[in-house]
Amino acid sequence: MKIDTILWRRLDTPGHDACRLEQTDTGWRLAGAAAFRHEGVPACLAYQVECDAKWRTSKGTVQGWVGARTVDLIIQRTPAGVWTLHGEVVPHLDGCFDLDLGFTPATNLFQLRRAALQVGQSAAIPVAWLDVADSALHVLQQRYERRNAGMYWYEAPRFGYAASLDVLPVGFILRYPGLWEAES
Repeated sequence: MKIDTILWRRLDTPGHDACRLEQTDTGWRLAGAAAFRHEGVPACLAYQVECDAKWRTSKGTVQGWVGARTVDLIIQRTPAGVWTLHGEVVPHLDGCFDLDLGFTPATNLFQLRRAALQVGQSAAIPVAWLDVADSALHVLQQRYERRNAGMYWYEAPRFGYAASLDVLPVGFILRYPGLWEAES
């Protein structure tokens, strides 16, 4: 079994995230924990996301707290592409294969691995994005363009964010300008 790990430091607010990617018998498991300041209060969130061998999300969990609010979420995606949050169907996520946890850079790995872009290729990749503020899933439109072996141009129009992401071969982001940076 293959295992990769990384530690990030948050740049826009105090915080860190430690993450591990593990190959399983059926695909991949990403597990980590992020401690950071969110809207003026401390937050501590442990997460786990499971994917099939083609890097399509099958299940995700987030547990912890943001200030005084407890967070305990179970997110699933059926093979037919139906997303649920605590067993309740979440509409409008058609065409989303990836769970993107908005509080960590870890989950960008799924889109990068699944898309497997060659240098010069680009793709629009909508994701099921978890907003930790309201514990809800939303469609987040994203665009990636692979500029060289270790760099992608990334755009998230909803946030007016665009930047060059430095990426390790495994898919972990090394530098997410203004947001996260891997610790050496």
